[in-house]
Amino acid sequence: MEIPAWPASRPFDIRDKPLFDSIFEILQPRVSELTFAGLYLFRVAHDYSLSRIGDSVVVMGQGYDGTRYCLPPLGGDASAACNLLLGAGLELYGVEDAFVSRFFKDVVCEIVEERDSFDYLYLREELATLPGNRFHKKKNRINYFAARHTHEVHLYSSQHLCGCLQLLDEWGRVAEVEANRSFGMEMDATAEALAQADAMGMEGVVVTVEGVVRAFAVGERLNPDTAVCHFEKADHFMEGLSQLVNREFARLLFTECRYVNREQDLGEPGLRNSKLSYHPVELVKKFRVRRK
Repeated sequence: MEIPAWPASRPFDIRDKPLFDSIFEILQPRVSELTFAGLYLFRVAHDYSLSRIGDSVVVMGQGYDGTRYCLPPLGGDASAACNLLLGAGLELYGVEDAFVSRFFKDVVCEIVEERDSFDYLYLREELATLPGNRFHKKKNRINYFAARHTHEVHLYSSQHLCGCLQLLDEWGRVAEVEANRSFGMEMDATAEALAQADAMGMEGVVVTVEGVVRAFAVGERLNPDTAVCHFEKADHFMEGLSQLVNREFARLLFTECRYVNREQDLGEPGLRNSKLSYHPVELVKKFRVRRK
């Protein structure tokens, strides 16, 4: 589908997937947002729309606080596209280190680290095997779960859709935080990911207990070395289950990858502590860039 020239724009369409897949195959991004699924599934949550500046594709969006922004221009003359966007008073969000070094080294602008948006990068083999004393507590929790529940682990397929959606609904009723505007949008994106996993090129694992879905994790390839886990949910009341599904995602999927990107913590203290407890090998930095 044709993408209109800036400043006109249009919504995402499922038919844009081949274009974005080809762009990302060339760019080999490291930040978790930069896959077609990562953008398409959150097109409503962030009001994403597409525009084109020369040969660069521009994704324009909106934060949960209502702030308008653009993602880094994709392909083409990204430097010229950045100058136009910044000159129009927009800020760029989700800019990674390499992009900053290449395009903003000699540009007068304000570059701000977004710690709450840093991605957590792990060695896949470590998540899959939980070696040594550093992961002792994780292994203990998995053993606790396994000793108390007869369970099976499956690769996700359409036959698990209803069970996963039921779990998602139950999980949401327990976890929902009042006044958290992003919560419902994230739930909707998860449901759509499950329903369109094949079309999105996503893979997942499912854990059943006595035949009932009690956990799932879904992700995709981010680049040749890295998989990204976009969505993971586990029954709140089964201790050790979240550690189990985390391990099984890394053990069974994307085994040719060296790393797993488990996205950001959004500044939530509990989520931050949990992600740090798995000993990331790197926090993939993201920046906001704006004209001074």
